[in-house]
Amino acid sequence: MSPTHTDVTTGAAALEPCGQPDHPDCGIRDVLDRVGDKWSVLVIVELANGPRRFRQLQRAIDGISQRMLTLTVRRLERDGLVLRTVYPTVPAQVDYRLTDTGASLTHLVKALADWSLAHRAAIAQARLAYDADHPDNEIR
Repeated sequence: MSPTHTDVTTGAAALEPCGQPDHPDCGIRDVLDRVGDKWSVLVIVELANGPRRFRQLQRAIDGISQRMLTLTVRRLERDGLVLRTVYPTVPAQVDYRLTDTGASLTHLVKALADWSLAHRAAIAQARLAYDADHPDNEIR
């Protein structure tokens, strides 16, 4: 094969494109799009410690804008991972908490966080070595 080889191997998955009900990875992609983005993971990590109000979440998650936090909690709520509760006060108070489904993710997210901490130095070293060997790299 040449570096410009563009033929696609055909197999069962290639015959049933994602979007068809029988395709094995359709649900996986959809779920990973949500729980795999950094803001969703950080919101889940924070809510694993208990219910939080919007401003508490925003202060706890460094670098997240108000708009991005709003979009993230709405998406997590839509997916059934976060419950938004509005209290009848003036002004209205709102808090966010994990649903049972959202709480079932916390051990997976914690495992990923623990792995990240344990391998942070090795990954940084690998990146430095790669960048030194590939000075024109555009991946960064």
